[in-house]
Amino acid sequence: MLHSLSLTALSSISPSKTLNSITLSSSSPSSSSASLHSPLYLRFRTNNHENLRYLKAIGVIDPNTKPHLLPSPDAITQMLSTIDFFKSKGFHDTDFSRLAYISPQLFSYDFDLTDVEPVFQFLATDLQASVEESKGVAKLNVASKLNANLLNIREERLRSKVKFLKSIGLSHKEAASFCARIPAIFGYSIENNLRPKLEYLLEEMERSMEELKEFPQYFGFSLKKRIVPRHLHLKKRNVRIKLNRMLMWSDERFYAKWK
Repeated sequence: MLHSLSLTALSSISPSKTLNSITLSSSSPSSSSASLHSPLYLRFRTNNHENLRYLKAIGVIDPNTKPHLLPSPDAITQMLSTIDFFKSKGFHDTDFSRLAYISPQLFSYDFDLTDVEPVFQFLATDLQASVEESKGVAKLNVASKLNANLLNIREERLRSKVKFLKSIGLSHKEAASFCARIPAIFGYSIENNLRPKLEYLLEEMERSMEELKEFPQYFGFSLKKRIVPRHLHLKKRNVRIKLNRMLMWSDERFYAKWK
């Protein structure tokens, strides 16, 4: 585990003392009276055994890992830095076991936090969301397969999806809302997924953009396995229903309703 060392002025500390948090103050250069300044925070690594015990306890390291397979002290430091970063974004100790299982590369020695920071920054700036809202937009602080994959997506790919949505007529606010309702869109290919589905919706199904805005989850369904078969099935029967009913119902319920 990492601890914080708060110093108002750099000063020597007796090596015989082991404290988790020490606060020292020094005299102001211009006055003999003591004055308090904004603390400087120094971080240091505790005993390697304690760090290992902590990482095992939260599930980042398998408790049954053999000693010769345990990560090096430097790798452990990297893991702790990653954990501290995710905690600053709303994650909790209980989230890391699931996250490490889904996406273990996030805790590897090669993982670069500078690749993930822009993801959170993107949610707070480009989508104009507060810290709490940005967590809701993609629910990044929930340890799920979707979100673990989203953390591995580069910032430019995230931006490209918003740009695409705006290019098809959505306002910036509408694009942000769209992404909030279907965050999986960040992982979809524009040319191989989004554009073909959009063209089919507007041209073959003769639906409107307003219907897409009402049901952005449309992009989450397979074009060949779900959208096209059900559209053609209804078309033969001269039936037209809302997109959510057309796509969200199970096959059994859908085909039983419109035989």
